[in-house]
Formats: sequence, structure tokens, C-alpha cells
Amino acid sequence: MKISDILKQNDRGVAFEFFPPKSEKGKAALIRTIKALRGCNPLYTSMTCGAGGTTQRATQDAVSLLLEERGLEVIPHLTCLDLSSDALGSLLDGYKNKGIDNIMVLRGDPPEGINGFNFLDQDFSYAFNLVKSIKEYGHFCIGVAVYPEGHIETASLEQDLEYTKQKIDVGADFALTQMFFDNTYYYKLLDRMKKKGIDIPVLPGILPLTDIAKVKQFAAICRTTIPKNIEETMTKLAEDPQEQEKAGVDFTIKQCQDLLKNGVKRLHFFTLNKPSVIKTILEAI
Repeated sequence: MKISDILKQNDRGVAFEFFPPKSEKGKAALIRTIKALRGCNPLYTSMTCGAGGTTQRATQDAVSLLLEERGLEVIPHLTCLDLSSDALGSLLDGYKNKGIDNIMVLRGDPPEGINGFNFLDQDFSYAFNLVKSIKEYGHFCIGVAVYPEGHIETASLEQDLEYTKQKIDVGADFALTQMFFDNTYYYKLLDRMKKKGIDIPVLPGILPLTDIAKVKQFAAICRTTIPKNIEETMTKLAEDPQEQEKAGVDFTIKQCQDLLKNGVKRLHFFTLNKPSVIKTILEAI
């Protein structure tokens, strides 16, 4: 079922995002996570391509694990990295034949360890190029990423919004935000999009705060502000990981409660393949 239809039929609910395992131990953890969270009746589940240029193959293999859990709507992520125009058709054929109706389209991260990498050398240089080709293929509902604080490579919020509109104009059906920790940025993004005439659903991407050092690494490469109070609180608890996680999860709960209070009833969680954390948040809200 297309996510655009799911969102029309459900004005509230949660969605879960997983990342591909890198080992047999990681595979077992992913399977446990999927089984633990499927009882929450997610609107849909998604599988990332990972960071630093992880291959499409890892995503395809992990998607198969999701499909083994009957009844879950699955959306694989697809990036421009190392994706040829010739390979796109067969990849989409494969997903279609598996009963997948949705694709999340991203430009992707430059591959790690390669100096001077240039996306302009790829068959698909930007996400909107890939969106356009998938739209022309047909069949799939297409999701794209949006950035509450602007993509790190854009010079201004206005430029960022223009690039966002390009993706939507060529066929994106819904959007998911990059992580954010100050809801003001999300509310302002919705306002900017509305003024630009963009009216597709925009789900907030929620990253539970469990490890401040890792979150700071993420934030440094994707232009995300970490509120000073939570950064200071969690940093002070660096020697006590359990207490640090508790403080971070408490903050995430408050973030979600504020979204719900302001009429945002559909939340997309980056699960980190940690089901207990997600369940703690859901029980609280």
C-alpha cells in the first residue's frame, strides 16, 4: 500500500526506521528489534542505506528481513551513490516484484575514505534527478528528505527550500525531516513550505537521545542544533551511560509531547535498532 494513502487514512501513528546490520550479531539484533516493535502497529517501516556510502545491496538484504514479518509496510531507502541509469530499472523491478510500493529517495553521503568525490560524476547527481526517473518508471510512492535547519551544503534556508520544491515538483509524495532537537525549527519549516505552496505530508524525524557523543558527531555533519541545556546535562553524565541515556530519553519524550500538543500526530522514529528505548518513549506519550 502506498504511504501517501496510508497517511490519508491515518491522521495519527508512528513509523520506525531501521539500519542494515553489518554482522550476524547485528542481524540478530535487527530481527529482535523488528519483532519487538511490530506490535506497535507502525504506519510503515523503513530501511536506510546507512552512512558513509553504504551499498544498496545491504539495504536490499535487510529489506528482505522486514518483508518476512507479514503485514508490515516497507519502504527501502535508495541513494544516488553508485547507481547507474541502467541498474535503476532492474532494481525497481526487483522491489516491485517483492510487493514494495514505496521508495525513500536521498542523494546519500559521499563514500568514506575517497578524497575529491564528486556527485556530479554520478548518473544521478541530486535526489531530484532520481525522484524524476522513479516517477517516470511509475508504480512507487516517493518520499524525500527535508531539513528543518537547512541542508549543510545550502547557503540559506531560501535556497534549501527551492531545492526541496524541485524534488516535490518532479514527483515526491511525502517528506521526512532530518533529525532535530528544537521543535521550533520544524514548525518554521512547515510554515516556509506552506508559504511556498508545498502541501505534501511532512513527518518529523525523531532521533532518541541516548549517547551525546554520537549525536554530536551526527549533528556536526548535518547542521543540527543540540539545545545547550540537554548537551550540558548529558555531557556531565558521560561516565554513567545508563543515566545519560535516561536523561536523553526524558528529553525526547518532552520533544514528542510538545509535537503532539501542537497537533503533530504522526511521528517517525529513527530506532537505532534499540526497541526498549522506543517502547519507553511510546509508553510515556
